[in-house]
Amino acid sequence: MEQDVESPITIRQPKLPKQAREDFCNQGADKERAKRKIQRYVRKDGKCNVHNGNVRETYRYFTDIFTTLVDLKWRFNLFIFVLVYTVTWLFFGMIWWLIAYVRGDLEHIGDNQWTPCVNNLNGFVSAFLFSIETETTIGYGYRVITDKCPEGIVLLLVQSVLGSIVNAFMVGCMFVKISQPKKRAETLVFSTHAVISIRDGKLCLMFRVGDLRNSHIVEASIKAKLIKSKQTKEGEFIPLNQTDLNVGYDTGDDRLFLVSPLIICHEINEHSPFWDISKSHLAKEELEIVVILEGMVEATGMTCQARSSYVASEIQWGYRFSPVLTLEDGFYEVDYNSFHETYETNTPPCSARELAEMTTRAGMPVSWSFTSKLNEQAELETEEEEKRSHSNRDQTAQNGDVANVENESKV
Repeated sequence: MEQDVESPITIRQPKLPKQAREDFCNQGADKERAKRKIQRYVRKDGKCNVHNGNVRETYRYFTDIFTTLVDLKWRFNLFIFVLVYTVTWLFFGMIWWLIAYVRGDLEHIGDNQWTPCVNNLNGFVSAFLFSIETETTIGYGYRVITDKCPEGIVLLLVQSVLGSIVNAFMVGCMFVKISQPKKRAETLVFSTHAVISIRDGKLCLMFRVGDLRNSHIVEASIKAKLIKSKQTKEGEFIPLNQTDLNVGYDTGDDRLFLVSPLIICHEINEHSPFWDISKSHLAKEELEIVVILEGMVEATGMTCQARSSYVASEIQWGYRFSPVLTLEDGFYEVDYNSFHETYETNTPPCSARELAEMTTRAGMPVSWSFTSKLNEQAELETEEEEKRSHSNRDQTAQNGDVANVENESKV
């Protein structure tokens, strides 16, 4: 009988050409770069994508217990709210029952000649109910403390004071939790993309903000920061370095009257971190722009903050925002369907530095736009082409006349 014998077989992978291997490695690097770009410092909904780890000094959270409770999620907050009241009632109910047990009130139930500490207290359940009535000041009148029990009088004073403190702390915590203006930020919207285009002859970075509510944000202000890792001249690597972007701080344009959607503009000049960044360079950059809108809620007077961010892939070069404001019969109407829409416009792909150098060499006035200059150059080129075509036609006609004269002379 023959038996099958397993023999090791080595399968060789086909060796790829050098160019194919390099392309494969480049594709892998591009994928890794794309994954890194998705990693945000601040998410689109405004939540910071940073988690604190290895915090050993956890006692600091309990030194500010009020803020710790307010920052908890609603399910934990409600659980602690119910737990604190229940534990307080049970604790004082146990003390009332111990007083009755030590004085012997439970052994003289129904004895009219015996004066108990608390009338009609015949067990732990009734002591627990009396504790609830005392702390919540319900006072049904069936169970009352007598004047022959000094320890009960002292306990009544202590429970009343501590109950007021517990009420003030927990009700205050719930009130602050309910009145937090975090949900107000849900109606403050940012455009999904930022754009770069020419405005007043200058290359500008722009994004749009809007308020969906009729109750407006008072004293609204806008800030923008560039989040980008850098390396100093001494070789020190600074991860996620923050750089301010000027959105009108020196001119007062950062203070907004946010009644209708506004386009926030950052002029790219020699003080801007985008001064040397071109369209092709922007696609390779790993950066993030964090925008922060702050103001007071008109209804409550509390400070509200809304945040969003734009990574390099969300910055559109050579685009502008579509208009959203129209004049109707007696009022202005905002079309939020077009809030995020953009349209393409003529924008040079070079950096702001190169654009300024080209403008200086061309001798263009500052009031001229670069696109208008390009259009003029295109018109000049079109006129030159038309002149060349006319000259070619005239030359062809002259050649035809000469040929006709020669033929006639031959005849």
